[in-house]
Amino acid sequence: MVADKLPLQSSNNVNVQSQKTIEETYQKKSQLEHILLRPDTYVGSIEKHTQTLWVYENDEMVHRSVTYVPGLYKIFDEILVNAADNKQRDSSMDSVKVVIDADQNCISVCNNGDGVPVEIHQEEGVYVPELIFGHLLTSSNYDDSVKKTTGGRNGYGAKLTNIFSTEFVIETADGKRQKKYKQVFSNNMGKKSEPVITKCKEGENWTKVTFKPDLAKFNMTHLEEDVVALMRKRVFDLAGCLGKTVKVELNGKRVPVKSFLDYVNLYLSSASKHRPEPLPRFMEKVNDRWEVCVSLSDGQFQQVSFVNAIATIKGGTHVDYVTNQISNYVMNVVNKKNKNANVKAHNVKNHLWVFVNALIDNPAFDSQTKETLTLRQSSFGSKCEIPEEFLKKVAKSGVVDSLLSWANFKQSKDLKKTDGTKTGTIRGIPKLEDANDAGGRNSDKCTLILTEGDSAKALAMAGLAIVGRNHYGVFPLRGKLLNVREASHKQLMDNAEIQHLKQILGLQQGKEYASVKSLRYGHMMIMTDQDHDGSHIKGLLINFIHSFWPSLLKVPSFMVEFITPIVKATHRNGTVLSFYSMPEYESWKESLRGNATGWTIKYYKGLGTSTSKEGKEYFSNLDKHKKEFIWGDDQDGDAIELAFSKKKIEARKNWLRQFEPGTHLDHNEKLIKYSDFINKELILFSMADLQRSIPSMVDGLKPGQRKILFCSFKRNFVKEAKVAQFSGYVSEHSAYHHGEQSLASTIVGMAQDFVGSNNINLLQPNGQFGTRNQGGKDAASARYIFTRLSPITRYLFPKDDDGLLDYLNEDGQSIEPTWYMPIIPMVLVNGSEGIGTGWSSFIPNYNPREIIANVRRLLDGEDMEPMHPWYRGFKATIEKTASREAGTSYTVSGIMEEVNETSLRITELPVRRWTQDYREFLESMAVGNDPFIMEFRQYSDDTNVDFEVILTEEKMMIARQDGLMKKFKLTTTISTSNMHLFDPKGVIKKYDTPEQILEEFFHIRLEFYEKRKKVLLENLERELLKLDNKVRFILGVVSGEIIVNNRKRAELFIELREKGFTPFPKKSKVEAAVAGATDDTEETEETSEALSAKGVRGSDYDYLLSMAIGTLTLEKVQELCADREKLKGEVEDLRKATPKSLWMKDLDSLEKELDEQDQNAAREEEARKEMKGKVKGAVGTRVQRKPPKAPRKTTKKADTVEAIPDGMGMSSSSVMETEDVSEAVQPKGRGGAKKAAAARKQDVVDEDEDDELGLPSLRERLAKYNLDSSPEQSAAMEDEVPQVPAGKKEPSKRAAGRKKKQVVSDNSDSEDEVELDDEDFSMEEEAAPVVGKKKGGRKPAANTKAAKPPAPAKKRGPASKKSQASLGQKLLTDMLKPAEEPGISPEKKVRKMRASPFNKKSGSMLGRIGKGSEASNSEETHVSPSTSENIEDEVVEVAPARPRPQRANRRQTKYILSDSESDAAVDDSDFDEEED
Repeated sequence: MVADKLPLQSSNNVNVQSQKTIEETYQKKSQLEHILLRPDTYVGSIEKHTQTLWVYENDEMVHRSVTYVPGLYKIFDEILVNAADNKQRDSSMDSVKVVIDADQNCISVCNNGDGVPVEIHQEEGVYVPELIFGHLLTSSNYDDSVKKTTGGRNGYGAKLTNIFSTEFVIETADGKRQKKYKQVFSNNMGKKSEPVITKCKEGENWTKVTFKPDLAKFNMTHLEEDVVALMRKRVFDLAGCLGKTVKVELNGKRVPVKSFLDYVNLYLSSASKHRPEPLPRFMEKVNDRWEVCVSLSDGQFQQVSFVNAIATIKGGTHVDYVTNQISNYVMNVVNKKNKNANVKAHNVKNHLWVFVNALIDNPAFDSQTKETLTLRQSSFGSKCEIPEEFLKKVAKSGVVDSLLSWANFKQSKDLKKTDGTKTGTIRGIPKLEDANDAGGRNSDKCTLILTEGDSAKALAMAGLAIVGRNHYGVFPLRGKLLNVREASHKQLMDNAEIQHLKQILGLQQGKEYASVKSLRYGHMMIMTDQDHDGSHIKGLLINFIHSFWPSLLKVPSFMVEFITPIVKATHRNGTVLSFYSMPEYESWKESLRGNATGWTIKYYKGLGTSTSKEGKEYFSNLDKHKKEFIWGDDQDGDAIELAFSKKKIEARKNWLRQFEPGTHLDHNEKLIKYSDFINKELILFSMADLQRSIPSMVDGLKPGQRKILFCSFKRNFVKEAKVAQFSGYVSEHSAYHHGEQSLASTIVGMAQDFVGSNNINLLQPNGQFGTRNQGGKDAASARYIFTRLSPITRYLFPKDDDGLLDYLNEDGQSIEPTWYMPIIPMVLVNGSEGIGTGWSSFIPNYNPREIIANVRRLLDGEDMEPMHPWYRGFKATIEKTASREAGTSYTVSGIMEEVNETSLRITELPVRRWTQDYREFLESMAVGNDPFIMEFRQYSDDTNVDFEVILTEEKMMIARQDGLMKKFKLTTTISTSNMHLFDPKGVIKKYDTPEQILEEFFHIRLEFYEKRKKVLLENLERELLKLDNKVRFILGVVSGEIIVNNRKRAELFIELREKGFTPFPKKSKVEAAVAGATDDTEETEETSEALSAKGVRGSDYDYLLSMAIGTLTLEKVQELCADREKLKGEVEDLRKATPKSLWMKDLDSLEKELDEQDQNAAREEEARKEMKGKVKGAVGTRVQRKPPKAPRKTTKKADTVEAIPDGMGMSSSSVMETEDVSEAVQPKGRGGAKKAAAARKQDVVDEDEDDELGLPSLRERLAKYNLDSSPEQSAAMEDEVPQVPAGKKEPSKRAAGRKKKQVVSDNSDSEDEVELDDEDFSMEEEAAPVVGKKKGGRKPAANTKAAKPPAPAKKRGPASKKSQASLGQKLLTDMLKPAEEPGISPEKKVRKMRASPFNKKSGSMLGRIGKGSEASNSEETHVSPSTSENIEDEVVEVAPARPRPQRANRRQTKYILSDSESDAAVDDSDFDEEED
């Protein structure tokens, strides 16, 4: 009963419960018994298998299904391979005879050549033939130290055949020993006869094995036909492997295969039977050990391969070795032909049929059945490097075409997955406003409106209020659609917009459309901005449909566009004119002639400019705004392909060359041919794209950069402003119609000065404008950084040329010129890079000094010296490598030095290889299983590169062998083969050399100097004439000859004309009236006289009648006479000048400016090096009295504040502070310092520092303005100020504990500019009223600060007296003398202090109010250049700090102890460094 209730049991449990003894359960078998019991381990399966294999029957190879027993096939193969192995042992072997007698179930293999030695083995005590054929694990292949190319390996081989045979006979003739041997084994090697040894001839050498397979072991009764066919094929294999030196017979008949090629042909002939063309075959005997043949396969890889005559039916490492070489080569060819094919090596492999016959040292296989070679390639003992000629032949065999068609098929199959269908509703497509009837019965009446962005969608939605939602759907496009024509499969699959369009419209990949019945929408309406980019989007959509569904474009009214006006002209009487293209508007403007009064112009940049009301108007008049595209003939398709196909580059260039300005599409036509759209509208985009991508040869600027420069000159951009604000100014004043962001990035690009950017930056980078660390991508946001014109810019673009330029006009607004005319070709100075439609361009940077020298040579009639690329600040070499007709190529190298056997130092990278990228490259070398470098250290900063790389000696050796520069990627190439530029006429042109550019520039510039001289002379002579007339007029009024008052203007005009006064008519601009435009009163560079009567349509004598009544005096006459004499002198000088001398003069000024730039750069570099040395511990530490929180090392002659770059906008006041601090570091000797010497020293410093800022020296400026204390001169001084904005500075990261300064600020500055100190605190001093000396003019600066709360002043010793100033002006210290006596000063001097969030000391100072005000004046008082007019003093402008004066020359400074000694100590020693 219990047994019945047992649960279900597994078979194992059943086995356990069987009644077997332990001895029966656990058994040991002999090797022979094991082979018979488990044959699959040794010979493979002994069951029948059905497989599709090649067999030989009816005198040909046949690929068919075969049923065979692998084990039986294997035992035959073992004997056959032994025969082949003998060829490796004895090359004289020339015969193999195989007999397969299926009826008798008997197989024999006989080969000549050295037989088996007929001799007794000394160790085993049996004859060698018996040993190797009748004893297991015996072999001659065990010694792996000997390289053998035989098939045998493990010592089973022939013994397995013996074991699986009922009878096994071994016969061999040993000619060397003249013995013949025969022995018979039977009963699965269980019984053996005694060997029969007879005599033989000396030259007789052969071995024959005859066996009768034990068919019962293989579950067979006789040798079946399939097995015999397979054995026959194996004999043919042998013939193919052994080649022509061995004659192979089968059943007494010679096998018709004499070489590996003959053997391969058996396969290919058979495979070609059912093909229209025979399969190609490419045979290559690479060397003695490798024979390779390649043919084509139908989408599945096939291989027939042999290793030492063993048929590796599953391939292995030898097949991979050969196939990879072929497939990689073909893959590259295919991907070059079609970049979007994205074919991988395994795809190529599937199209190949490879035959390999290899001899390999000591081969290793996956099993005893030897179907797959597993030996590593490095152990093959030989190489098989397939020659390129062979690979080229393979590539031309048709495999490339097969792969390309396969790739296209696969892509279209994948794209089908994203197909749309005609369904009523669609879900999951964001922003789609579907038509109610889309995908329904009336879908052919539905129109899908595709808009350019969301704002245009809003306009379309407003229009739907008129036309309804049933038949109209709206879908906004995100910018520009992908150009699908040569897009990669991945791009198409990843592009959500294309997939959405297919689904919305119901498009199906590869389908031919005769009508739109199967689509969700019957019409596709494109509604884009009416500008060039809008035309491009229309073109891309047409291209999208034409690429995949060309038949759809032939369906009438499927493709429609919706046009909106680009310009509207409104007359004051209410007439509104709409223009749909700029050329149309231009021609209307021309037709107005001078009759433009009353018109106002509005430019509709985008659809977003139109109001909803206007949108409704557009849709109310749909017929006027809707234009249908029609297909004329194949020319339309060719035109679309011409515009968008990458294969039509040359044709596209010719298309653009034939462009005629004024070309435009007539929007009055209802139907538009696709070819007309391409040739008359899209071409305008292509030209605009080209113009904004490729610079002009004349000024080296693209339109955006030119607009920025124009606005800089218009604004007289010498006072810095935020980049974000300036970009707004540029948009407004130069009709810039693109995004603010791109404009800001262009401004940043023009101001960048790191290595690899500009050689001469036209704007100054005051802030973080990017560094070489990330190639400028690390620039701060436009709202944080400031810029202004670089002082050098006006030396390159002289103001005298401004009037000669051809200024463009847009909407009545005068904007930038066609091109500027610099004095040297700026395109060579700063280089250029750009990609437009049809053309791209790359011009390297060149050395401005070399360019100037070549201009001088041309002026002197000499030949130019060749110029080579040069980048400012780049320390390494640029070497010429090759010169061709198309251009020269150069190798740009970095700098690397070997420090020792295991370390390298990299101190320069090739131009435009950025530090961050290089760091990432080094990191990639330092990671992984076998990193090439151990580690690297970085000492780079924002301007210099410094990497230390540490690697092992072995890796160093490898790197040296490969070439250190190459291994570490420290070389790049640049070329002058792609120098495309717009010539002066606006035609694109290729230049081969920089000298060619300079030559062409030279002649145009020289003409401009002629024009400049002529215009300047005309202007000066006109001014002279005006002055003569003014003098006569004033004298006439004074003498009473001309009576001005109480008269009619008309009478006065007549009298003036009769008396011979010259009329000066005013220039009038039609366009200004058309646009109703009026310029605002910006700080322009034009003279106030030119602006004074702006917009007044006055008489020709206004220059006389508008003179102020106070000027009609004899004094004015004398002044005018003096001016006239001065002008006459200028006219004489100009008449004597030649265009060449004018140019030379400009070049001299430019070189002088460049010298100053270089000196500043050298000083900065020196300071940087010194600072770096200190950081690295190169300089010994300074002994301090009391260490501050963050000590800075200072030496006696070193600058206290190092390396403030010139362009960083450091104000004079901030530098004064720096100098003060440096002098306050150590107490000076109490002995009387030489005051006069100190004053002289100060003068020298001041003048040098002026040089550093690129300004005239102080004396020159004072002389120029003839300064005295009058308000006029003080105002003149202010006008000069903007070159160095007073009171501007970067946050200086300094703590409050420093010596006090006096700063008198100009109250005209903005609030930002008043705060002269760093963020921790700021100080202002109010100037005390000067007793007994007061002049007119503005109020003292003190009054402007009166509202500020008083703050404590630090005690200082009495001021030492300065030597009298050279111009006889009173010193500020003298003027403020009353303040030195305590209690007399009417107002306290104030220092405003903000508490520092970091430095608690500054807070403690606030408690010391009113201490020692009598000592607040010092000899180190400075006045900003914009000092109030009532203060008389020497004006000192200070630049970056100089080295501290020697002790002997220093002025005396007195130190007063404060409440806290520790505070005083900190104040008087170094300052604390604080982070913002």
